[in-house]
Amino acid sequence: MNIRNVAIIAHVDHGKTTLVDALLRQSKTSLSKEADSHELIMDSNELERERGITIFSKNASVVWNGIKINIIDTPGHADFGGEVERVLNMADGCLLLVDAKEGPMPQTRFVLKKALEMGHRIIVVINKIDRPDARPDYALDKTFDLFVELGADDQALNFPVVYAAAKHGKAGLEANLSKMQDINPIFEAIINHIPSPINNTEEPLQMLVTTITADNFRGRVAIGRVYNGCIKAGQNVAHINRQGQVNKYRLISLMTFVGLGRVDVAEASAGDIVALAGIPDVNIGETIADVENPTALPLLNIEEPTVRMTFMINDSPFAGQEGEYSTSRQIQERLNKELETDMALRVENDAAGTWTVSGRGELHLAILIERMRREGYEFQVSRPQVIDKEQDGKTLTPFERVFIEVPEDYYGTVIQKLGSRKGELKEIRTVDGIAYLEFIIPTRGLFGYRSEFLTDTRGLGIINTSFYQYDLDPNNWGEKEQGSLVAHETGITRLYGLVNVQSRGILFVEPGVNVYEGQVVGQNARPGDLRVNVCKEKQLSNMRSKGDGTSEHFNKPQAMDLEDALEFIGDDELVEVTPKNIRIRKMCLNEAAARRKAKNLPEVV
Repeated sequence: MNIRNVAIIAHVDHGKTTLVDALLRQSKTSLSKEADSHELIMDSNELERERGITIFSKNASVVWNGIKINIIDTPGHADFGGEVERVLNMADGCLLLVDAKEGPMPQTRFVLKKALEMGHRIIVVINKIDRPDARPDYALDKTFDLFVELGADDQALNFPVVYAAAKHGKAGLEANLSKMQDINPIFEAIINHIPSPINNTEEPLQMLVTTITADNFRGRVAIGRVYNGCIKAGQNVAHINRQGQVNKYRLISLMTFVGLGRVDVAEASAGDIVALAGIPDVNIGETIADVENPTALPLLNIEEPTVRMTFMINDSPFAGQEGEYSTSRQIQERLNKELETDMALRVENDAAGTWTVSGRGELHLAILIERMRREGYEFQVSRPQVIDKEQDGKTLTPFERVFIEVPEDYYGTVIQKLGSRKGELKEIRTVDGIAYLEFIIPTRGLFGYRSEFLTDTRGLGIINTSFYQYDLDPNNWGEKEQGSLVAHETGITRLYGLVNVQSRGILFVEPGVNVYEGQVVGQNARPGDLRVNVCKEKQLSNMRSKGDGTSEHFNKPQAMDLEDALEFIGDDELVEVTPKNIRIRKMCLNEAAARRKAKNLPEVV
C-alpha cells in the first residue's frame, strides 16, 4: 500500500516540530496563509509557541514520490504521556530525534519505551549537527545504550541512522553538513524502513478513536486509524463504547489529512488515518465497527495520575470582576469538555462548586489552568498534592527519577537541597566541567523545587523528571520554611507602605495595585505569616526638610506567574486565577477568623 504512518518522538526542545516543518515545506505541501506565516507550523497553539514545547499531538500528511506519509507530532514532556500513548497506536514506526550534543534525554526514554513495547520500527535521527558543540558519535553511542537498557531485541537494535540539521532543512547519512542537500534522506528512510499497513480491507470494519476535536458545523469529530476493512462517507456504522454497548449511527462526513488540513473523501481503507463526524457521544479509546459484525478493539491503557489539585469557584472579594465565566456550572462544563480529549485527566465532584482534578504532573495541571484562564474562566485552585495508594496496609507514594545537568560549581548545593527533600543520589559523573546527577525522589519532594533549582544554579542547570514507581512514603515532611506577608486591609498599595514592608521579605506587588484583606503580597523572610499594611499612606504636613525622601529605595517586586504561585503556596493558601491576574490568598481572609479556625473555635456571627 502507498501509505506510511510515522510518529515523531523526542525529548522537549530536540527539534521535532522544526523537522516536521521542513518535511511539510520541502514536500511542496500547500499550506494556509496563516500556517505559512508561522515559523513553527505545527505549534499552532499560543501556549506552545510561548513555551517552545509541543503539548497537543497533531496530524499532518505529505505526499512524496506518490506515497502518502501520515505524520504524527507527539508531545515530548512526560506530563503529557496520555497524548503520547494513544497516538502511538496510529503509527507503524517512529522517527526518534536525538540532540547531537545532549544525546537521549529522560523523556526520550519515556516515549521510546512505549514505542518499543508496541513493536514499532525506529529510525534514529541525530539532529542539530550544525551546533558548534555537536557530538554526533557520543549521541549515537548513548542512543544505542538506551535501546539496550530498554530491552530492545536484535531487530530494534539494528536501527537505521540519519543525521540532520532540521533548522536548515537538511539531512544526510553522514554527520557532515556540507554534504547535505535537502531533507530527502529522511523521506527515503521512512519509505525504506517503516512498514506499510497490513492490507486487510476484506475484514469487517474496525477503527480505534484516538483523538476528539470539535467542529462548529459537523459537531464532534473522531480521529483515528482504520485497522480493518473500508469505511465510506454516509454509511451506517456501529459505535462500541467503553461499557461495551453498541449503537448504530450514520456518518455525515468522512475526511483524511492533506497537509495540515482535512478534506472530505468518499472512501478510506485499512491503514489510513481518518476523521469522521456523525457520532455525537463518541469518546477516546472507543471503537467504530461494522454494523453486521461489531467487534471492539482493545481499550487504550493509560497510566494513572500522580498529582491532584482542588478547583473551586472564586469567592474572593474581587470575584466576578475580571472573568467572563465564573459560575460552578460553567467551570463544570469546561472540565467535562477537557475530559473528552485528555485521557490522563480525572475529575471528581466533591461538593457544590468544588472539584478534585488529577493529572500526570504539575505541568499537566498548570497547562490546563493556564488554558482555562486565557479562555476567560475565573476560579481558585489549591496546593498540588500527590496521590498515594494503599497496598497491603501500607501507604505508597509516587517516586520520580530525576536527571540533572549542572556546572560542577553548583552540584554540591543541588545534592544538599535534594537530600533534604528525601532524594537519593543514584549516580554522579562529570564530563568537561558539567556534572550529571541522577536521583530517585518522592514526587512530593519536587514540589516547589524548580524555581529554587534555577536560583541555585544561576539559571545554568537543566532538570528533567520521569515517573519511577510507587514506594513507601518516607514521611517526616517539613513544612514551608518561609511564611507569607499578608495584606491586613483592602485597598490600593502605596509606595510608602511598601517601602516600610520590603525589609520584611520579598514583595510580589507594586504600587497602585488593588489588594484585599487576606491576600498574600510577599514572602516573609522568617517562618510564619505576618500581616502587613501595604496600603499605608504618608501623612502630609507643611513641615519639610532638605533631601526628604531621596534616600528611600523601592526594590523591584518579584513577578509571580501561575507556576511560581503553585510552587509557593502552603496548605492554608489558594491561587486565585483570572484572565487578568494571578493572586495568592489565605483560605481564611480575616486574621481573627483564621486564629479561631486554628484553635477549632466556633465562628462568631
